[in-house]
Amino acid sequence: MRKTYADNRVKQPLFPLSVFALFFVLFALLTTAQMMMIGQVIDYRSLPPANTAAVLVFWVLASLACTLVTGLVVRRRYQRPVEELSEAARRVAGGDFSVYLPPRHPAGRMTHLDALTEDFNTMVGELGSIETLKTDFFSNVSHEIKTPLTVIQTNAELLRRESLSEQERRECTDTILQATRRLSSLITNMLKLNKLEKQVIQPLPRPYDVCAQLCACAVQFEDVWEKKQIDFEAELEDRVILCADEGLLELVWTNLLSNAMKFTPAGGRVVLRQTSGEGELTVTVADTGCGMDEATRRRIFDKFYQGDTSHATEGNGLGLALVRRVLELSDGSIGVQSTPGQGSTFTVRLPLSPRKEAAP
Repeated sequence: MRKTYADNRVKQPLFPLSVFALFFVLFALLTTAQMMMIGQVIDYRSLPPANTAAVLVFWVLASLACTLVTGLVVRRRYQRPVEELSEAARRVAGGDFSVYLPPRHPAGRMTHLDALTEDFNTMVGELGSIETLKTDFFSNVSHEIKTPLTVIQTNAELLRRESLSEQERRECTDTILQATRRLSSLITNMLKLNKLEKQVIQPLPRPYDVCAQLCACAVQFEDVWEKKQIDFEAELEDRVILCADEGLLELVWTNLLSNAMKFTPAGGRVVLRQTSGEGELTVTVADTGCGMDEATRRRIFDKFYQGDTSHATEGNGLGLALVRRVLELSDGSIGVQSTPGQGSTFTVRLPLSPRKEAAP
């Protein structure tokens, strides 16, 4: 009767019985070669039948012992770890990312199976992280889309009432427009970020005056800083030529200035500063807003993360994720320094000209 295994796909053992026949033939050949080397070859036809049978029985027993010992070693050191790895892989394929295989040997005695086990655990950890990120992403997207849709639905139902005054109708209409703009901004930013992460959008560097671009981006927020009576200060050079994708970097400056204006209270201060030297451009945006603690600062560039929920209706948590991705594609970097209650300073560094790729 054929032996069955835990995995019904397995039909043949890792160490089949054909190995016994191999050992038997090997013993016969080795014994014959040994006798030939010492010059005492025995003609089996001259031996009594009992002696011939004894030799054959000895070969069978020796072959059986070698087969059993080798099979035991193979099953213990290889077949069982492979079965455990196969079972773990099947659980991961079923969606269980809590699987962990302990190492079989200490670090100083690692084998290839230990290395495979370590790589498997790393892979499962990465898959679990990706699954968590995907779940969080869909949860955040659902929440961000549901909020403006609820506002639109509520105000649309109010507009159906004939008893509403003209002023109330205008307020409902303005609220609906504001919610649709937020929803449109969310979808636009999601599409941009998705294309940037998949590198569907590739930077097209060309020389342009970055100081003029910074001025143009800052002027867009003039109504905001005047309405909130924010003291806005810009310290820029007259002209600096930067070789980069002008359209993508506009996203960076606009998002940083928008956040600074949003989180700075009335009567506060926002400073836009730009310097250049040694082939590098440095731009800082500093504000006197609410600031961030260490935990918030570590997650500020995550998608949909908003440290200050009091301003959640003014954004969707994708701005800084876009900023970081654009700078990564532009060979740039961004850092942040912040103190709760005192404000934040974002620092962007970019090479003035594209870095040459290393020769293959």
